[in-house]
Amino acid sequence: MASVTLSEAEKVYIVHGVQEDLRVDGRGCEDYRCVEVETDVVSNTSGSARVKLGHTDILVGVKAEMGTPKLEKPNEGYLEFFVDCSASATPEFEGRGGDDLGTEIANTLYRIFNNKSSVDLKTLCISPREHCWVLYVDVLLLECGGNLFDAISIAVKAALFNTRVRVLEDEEGSKDIELSDDPYDCIRLSVENVPCIVTLCKIGYRHVVDATLQEEACSLASLLVSVTSKGVVTCMRKVGKGSLDPESIFEMMETGKRVGKVLHASLQSVVHKEESLGPKRQKVGFLG
Repeated sequence: MASVTLSEAEKVYIVHGVQEDLRVDGRGCEDYRCVEVETDVVSNTSGSARVKLGHTDILVGVKAEMGTPKLEKPNEGYLEFFVDCSASATPEFEGRGGDDLGTEIANTLYRIFNNKSSVDLKTLCISPREHCWVLYVDVLLLECGGNLFDAISIAVKAALFNTRVRVLEDEEGSKDIELSDDPYDCIRLSVENVPCIVTLCKIGYRHVVDATLQEEACSLASLLVSVTSKGVVTCMRKVGKGSLDPESIFEMMETGKRVGKVLHASLQSVVHKEESLGPKRQKVGFLG
């Protein structure tokens, strides 16, 4: 993961500010940076989204292809995740430097979506045991400015909200798949229960959300909390070499629930507002 080098004086300045609920950029401990969300930015996908969180820039594309249901789940489709860390995001990703981080992020996404409550995968089934939708979720990390997991989870949810596919049946009864440009003639996933990740970094005796690279350098341990729009925690994971005491974990969970509900409400408002503008809305595009 991208990192920065700070002097001891800089670390002390950041840690003391967090203890007073005043961060370097003026935010409180539970405040996110400005989040920019744009959907339908890649034309050759079933759904896509771009999210900019501070200096973190994420592009997600979803492609739907026909596949065979898994043996253990014959009446469901499934999702596949691929994460690519662009070498332009940080020099540390040059060569194969970003492979380990990409695998770590993909495994975290699999854990989040490995339950029946996140996405109704039965809606992706075309014919049991024979054909189903496979959604290939490709995540591209364009710029790394801290708090990758939160930004990626927001982008994945926005891209799944934007995903549209349909099934057409020909005269012989066999099923054919086409991507639909008509938002009213398609299969759409319900993303109401798709969780978002809230990363809480322990700095000194307090914890903060949406940490910058500088703040991450001052944290020895962080807790990733996967939270639904109703504040239900579906998954937790500790990262970092430091330890967390039970009391801190409980406090961080409660903060994650509270912040997660606000994050979901804001994201839902943004994507619905953008969709209401229709196909004639001005698009910035991922190169804009």
